[in-house]
Amino acid sequence: MLDPALLRAHLADTAERLRQTRSFVLDVTEINALEKQRKELGTQTQGLQNLRNVRSKTIGLLKAKGEDASALKAEVLGIGDRLKSHEQALAKVQARLMAIALEIPNLPQASVPIGKDERGNVEVSRWGTPPVFNFQVKDHVALGERHGWLDGAAGAKISGARFTVLRGQLAWLHRALAQFMIDLHTQEHGYLEYNLPVIVNAESMQGTGQLPKFSDDLFATDIGDAKRYLIPTAEVALTNLVRDTIVDADALPLRMVAHTPCFRAEAGNYGRDTRGMIRQHQFEKVEMVHIARADQSDAQLEEMRGHAEQVLKKLNLSYRTMLLCSGDMGFGAAKTYDLEVWLPGQQSYREISSCSNCEAFQARRLHARMRKSDSQKPELLHTLNGSGLAVGRTLIAVMENNQQADGSITVPEVLWPYMGGVRRIV
Repeated sequence: MLDPALLRAHLADTAERLRQTRSFVLDVTEINALEKQRKELGTQTQGLQNLRNVRSKTIGLLKAKGEDASALKAEVLGIGDRLKSHEQALAKVQARLMAIALEIPNLPQASVPIGKDERGNVEVSRWGTPPVFNFQVKDHVALGERHGWLDGAAGAKISGARFTVLRGQLAWLHRALAQFMIDLHTQEHGYLEYNLPVIVNAESMQGTGQLPKFSDDLFATDIGDAKRYLIPTAEVALTNLVRDTIVDADALPLRMVAHTPCFRAEAGNYGRDTRGMIRQHQFEKVEMVHIARADQSDAQLEEMRGHAEQVLKKLNLSYRTMLLCSGDMGFGAAKTYDLEVWLPGQQSYREISSCSNCEAFQARRLHARMRKSDSQKPELLHTLNGSGLAVGRTLIAVMENNQQADGSITVPEVLWPYMGGVRRIV
């Protein structure tokens, strides 16, 4: 959520920045009208509260003197009715302003290129050389069909389209990748590992920005008297750990990591990447979250990006790093890097990680703050998140980049300890 001061003191400028950078149209007329009502109702409500207090004190004085206070009591009752009406009207206006604020995306940093879609993204760097094969390259679906390792038909039978069953050595390789990533981040990069609920409440989804705007993209449960949601990423659960808290500034930055299943309805994406495991309703991801001071967050984003890149380097997978333009960033991001891995089966680079600095956007929704000392006022935290990595897409990249002419797949050396010494799945 944006700083309310921007919408009150700099509404026109903020609306123009959102239009130019995010193609987002802010209804300035409605907000101005609501703000006028809020101020008027606030002033009137305060006036009625003061009047009621004065009349109540007078009633007390009259009673102490033994005098009749019935007329004033009747007046106070009337004031109470008017006050209740004003408070209800004020709450309605404030609720509408909050609803508008929750739908507004974050403003991009000055270093973010302006653009409407992925065509405006800027390549920052490139690592590795895509492999050259002397045989007809297969994609991950064709490779996975060997021995029935990757079975989309079984997934569809059990759950429906965009679900996949992995078997045998391919399921083992998938598990090995996740374990390798967690070990790398905890043992070399200093993250604290978490095991988390994958079903969260609406407050958690609102805190990180999935609700209310992206409700159609979420899987929800409706059991009992509470609606809960399956997480689209561990970012939701990890970041909400600091909701409604004040963190000691000396403890920052916090680095958290978790390996979880993720669930996305992918509303509006039907027909896109339906073949294989590129875009699934259920997939697994190792997620990194940093909680930082405002003066740390830019540096933390660069470190997080480096941690995600290290996974690809250790797996010897060629990739490029893209700085996303303003129109291609996620709703809550102020700056985002995407890592795109080379997939021989598609002869193209595809996203495998996204690392974002949300600055105070999520913290404002979460009431997540930090305090430098007991004498100082709490300040908003900055939150960052990034994939380290998406396990299924990493599996695809390992399969396609390490395929052999006979359809077998060599296992990257860094994974040998996680595969019991197995160096090739055949």
